[in-house]
Amino acid sequence: MWQGVSTCAWAGLAIDYALPDFIETLFLSAKKIFSATPANLLFFGAPALFVVLWSTGFIGAKMGLPYAEPATFLAIRFFAVAAILAVVAGLTGAAWPDNHTDKAHIAAVGLLVHGIYLGGIFGGISLGVTAGDSALIVGMQPILTAVLVGPILGEAVRARQWIGFVIGTVGVTLVSWRYIDDLDSTLTGVVLCVVAVMGMSLGTIYQKRFCAQMNLLTGSCIQFLAAALFMLLIAVAWESGQVNWTGEFVFALGWLVIVLSLGAMTLLWLLVRAQAATQVASLFFLVPPVTALIAWPLFGETLTLKSVIGMGLVVLGILLVKHDRSETSRKEVGPA
Repeated sequence: MWQGVSTCAWAGLAIDYALPDFIETLFLSAKKIFSATPANLLFFGAPALFVVLWSTGFIGAKMGLPYAEPATFLAIRFFAVAAILAVVAGLTGAAWPDNHTDKAHIAAVGLLVHGIYLGGIFGGISLGVTAGDSALIVGMQPILTAVLVGPILGEAVRARQWIGFVIGTVGVTLVSWRYIDDLDSTLTGVVLCVVAVMGMSLGTIYQKRFCAQMNLLTGSCIQFLAAALFMLLIAVAWESGQVNWTGEFVFALGWLVIVLSLGAMTLLWLLVRAQAATQVASLFFLVPPVTALIAWPLFGETLTLKSVIGMGLVVLGILLVKHDRSETSRKEVGPA
């Protein structure tokens, strides 16, 4: 009984904190959308397109992993993307970084955002974590990013944000609860997904601080090449390297290369360049429900009651973190 009372108290506290700012943000967003200027349509259309494209990445992983091991799959994907970007950069005369420090910063982001993040997600799904649940765990990224921007970018982290972080962590724990009994595979998969969240959060902040002005063609080429070499080392060390080149695998690989790595990643870096890190990170919470909707008819995945409750807690946590910063964000960042 006391546990139920405690849960209700936490939920009531979270709603009291988050709801007014959330309603205000929805009102301001609707006002901007209905002004219907090209700049506003782009400002809101690009994030929406990014969420949809990014959500399909979890589906592509689920579709392709039965035919190749995770690191092998990613190494092929990353080398393909790097080759395409190198050709396009050469044809267009795009500028390459002119010093080793910039190249090192760009490569570091590639290792975090592509190597650690996608490596963790693919590894987690290959060990039994569903596409929907892996997306939901990654939905913790907005909270983690908001907490990290304080010490890294010198922005204050308020008490409300710490409350949001705790609530969100409880939510992810509920989502992961179904895997606790399987210590050898799926729990390890959950851990890999959590590591992936950390990689993406650190990578997004690192990109914002050190690589925001990189050339998107050449910079992305360096990032994918660094991640490809990282995945190749893992594949050589721990995997067989066998690939079953079925039509389904080729489709998944092509989709992930063109739509995700070239399309969605370009949108992500444009958004990071134009908006605050916490605003961009908040988009990742919209990925779980979209992924779940896509995975339901394709793979028959369903959400358990604990997963639904966990998702609700993650929503509350993100509202507490994100909207506590909404006034500062509106003052510092405007549409690109």
